[in-house]
Amino acid sequence: MRLWPLSALPEIAPGDDLAGMLAERGRSEGMAPGDVLIVAHKVVSKAEGRVVTLEQVDAGPAARELAEQTGKDPALCELILSESRRIVRRRNGTVICETHHGFVCANAGIDSSNALPGTVILLPVDPDASARRLQASVGAALGGRIGVVITDTHGRAFRRGLVNIAIGVAGFVPVIDHRGGKDRHGRVLIGTDQAIADELAAASGLYMGKDSGTPAVVASGVTTIPAPGAASELVRDPAHDLFRT
Repeated sequence: MRLWPLSALPEIAPGDDLAGMLAERGRSEGMAPGDVLIVAHKVVSKAEGRVVTLEQVDAGPAARELAEQTGKDPALCELILSESRRIVRRRNGTVICETHHGFVCANAGIDSSNALPGTVILLPVDPDASARRLQASVGAALGGRIGVVITDTHGRAFRRGLVNIAIGVAGFVPVIDHRGGKDRHGRVLIGTDQAIADELAAASGLYMGKDSGTPAVVASGVTTIPAPGAASELVRDPAHDLFRT
């Protein structure tokens, strides 16, 4: 497998043709059908207008209460609550949320890095739909199927450090079920799901530093199973989640 970044993008603004920019770079820089395009969600969110000016947000009573408890900006707390199904855990200034997509992450995925002062960037409303749009445009430019992964940087329970994970997927099966297969010693596999979309997302993080200016990475030579794909397939069913309360 070869992993390599596409050339840097200009600063993305709402309404910009991000798909066209990525298609042009992919076509001219050696991307080919069968490759997987991995894109940081922030450029997707910016193109889709998911950037909010905090001073324009009216914080309600629940948000003001959360702000008092955490020391966060009340406007940010209003956005956190509006982007969340529920607050999973809270300690001091740390707020872990379950987003409306089903992702469990800090601050409902809202971030101010690489945003203009006084603004924050929200996750895409439907990252899988965003991935499908990118796949259609870039795939058409290349003349064949590609995979697309949209990433966000998340912490992990019981582990230090941050890694990129897949929050949007299109064009391939994101979780490969190896149950029923056998290991090298002939033992039947009974609980082996390979989250290939997350593995590709994590690998792309090696190129996607906050100051790198390279929000799009290509994985070539990786075998994927063609399918519509959806990152929702990566979210564990609550019935099988031993840690959910």
